[in-house]
Amino acid sequence: MAYPHRFIFSIIIIIFFLICFLSFIAATSNSSKHHHKWVGPSGHLLITVDANGLGNFRTVQAAVNSIPINNTKNVLIHINAGYYIEKVVVPASKPYITFEGEGREASVIEWHDRACDKGPDGQQLRTYHTASVTVLASYFTARNISFKNTAPAPMPGMEGWQAVAFRISGDKAYFSGCGFYGAQDTLCDDSGRHYFKECYIEGSIDFIFGNGRSIYKECEIHSIATKFGSIAAQDRNSMDEKTGFAFIQCRVTGTGPLYVGRAMGQYSRIVYSYTYFDDIVAHGGWDDWDHVSNKNKTVFFGVYKCSGPGAAAVRGVSWARELDYPTAHPFLAKSFVNGRHWIAPSDA
Repeated sequence: MAYPHRFIFSIIIIIFFLICFLSFIAATSNSSKHHHKWVGPSGHLLITVDANGLGNFRTVQAAVNSIPINNTKNVLIHINAGYYIEKVVVPASKPYITFEGEGREASVIEWHDRACDKGPDGQQLRTYHTASVTVLASYFTARNISFKNTAPAPMPGMEGWQAVAFRISGDKAYFSGCGFYGAQDTLCDDSGRHYFKECYIEGSIDFIFGNGRSIYKECEIHSIATKFGSIAAQDRNSMDEKTGFAFIQCRVTGTGPLYVGRAMGQYSRIVYSYTYFDDIVAHGGWDDWDHVSNKNKTVFFGVYKCSGPGAAAVRGVSWARELDYPTAHPFLAKSFVNGRHWIAPSDA
């Protein structure tokens, strides 16, 4: 009579192991589909740049050039106090680089190209190639440093005077305590997810522009417009794009009158929340760019709990809405740029 019990026990054991095996296969399959393990950089490298020859390199570009292609280390380029008059490019093949200066007023990279200037091929540079510093790589960080384009400020309507101080085209870029100085098209927020914290951004016409998906938190946005100016020109061109500019707890200062946003793209998206505006905002507050594409029917321009003497003008057109909390909330959290996955809690 023992044999039937042994047989039943054996069947139970076989079924148990079969269930465990199938569960393992399912978990492994699900993990491979939905939970790819992110492999980040390993190891650290410190490079010092000093204009007087007291570091590893005298120029920032030389330091960047020394980093291997397909870099896999966290590279900190410490840029000593000084003015670095050079044009810098960080290629896409060199991620995980940090530019660290000794203060926004102390460490400065500057150049002076304009869109109408001719490049090495004899052709006009055009706007995107005027940048004093261009970053194409992902996981770039800059702290306590300034970027300038020192080309003279144009009068409204002048052609070919776009002059970019900084262009960010890489994904997951973080900026803290940085300065961006220029006039027309100072900061090219081109593409990718970006987070700017406690930065100073100065310009006159469309001086934050592009199709980035970016948060600007606790930044000072300073206008040097003489007759007329504009802050942000955002280039979202489809409802399916997740791009847009979210300004949170910023201060808008300087001279005006200026538009706070312009519809560079058909579905341009700009939201100001908890932001202070000096009395420099133009009547109507916003501009639809070309007045012929009916962008006022497709853009998303929003305002949430803003203040200051210019705040009323920001709400000056029917297509720039005063948002309620549920509508504003997606533009208030770092989840707008998926920041939980790549921004340290202490940095946000």
